[in-house]
Amino acid sequence: MFRGRFEHTIDPKGRLSIPSRFRETLVNVYEEERLIVTNFDTSLWAYPLKEWKVVEEKVAALPQFKSEVKTLQRFFISAACECPVDKQGRILIPPTLRDYAGLSKDVVLVGMTRRIEIWSKERWKKVFSDAERDIDKMGDDLASLGL
Repeated sequence: MFRGRFEHTIDPKGRLSIPSRFRETLVNVYEEERLIVTNFDTSLWAYPLKEWKVVEEKVAALPQFKSEVKTLQRFFISAACECPVDKQGRILIPPTLRDYAGLSKDVVLVGMTRRIEIWSKERWKKVFSDAERDIDKMGDDLASLGL
């Protein structure tokens, strides 16, 4: 499982260092060193291939003629890119994905159990601040989920 938050920088070529704790999870849990990266929610979502296959299977099982399903496929699935981890522990994020997420220098990688979110530091500050403000209001909803 991916957990924790890590601040890194992305270089002008789009190379981003993956935190060693996340790389250990990739190797020890998923037995691979690559991520499938796509766009969503003004950030990037990065999945180990094993987890990505589950997502693709679920999407493929949806009614293909529904407009919501087509929209999801066109936006989320079509943007997916395989990003192998190089010998220096970095992935190369394509320009289209960097542009979507506003990644230029300071980046935050966030462990989200089965995926990693990649945020521009500026956007992350706002999202985290909003979550911090709202978490207390969510107690009853979280309790109903068994948490």
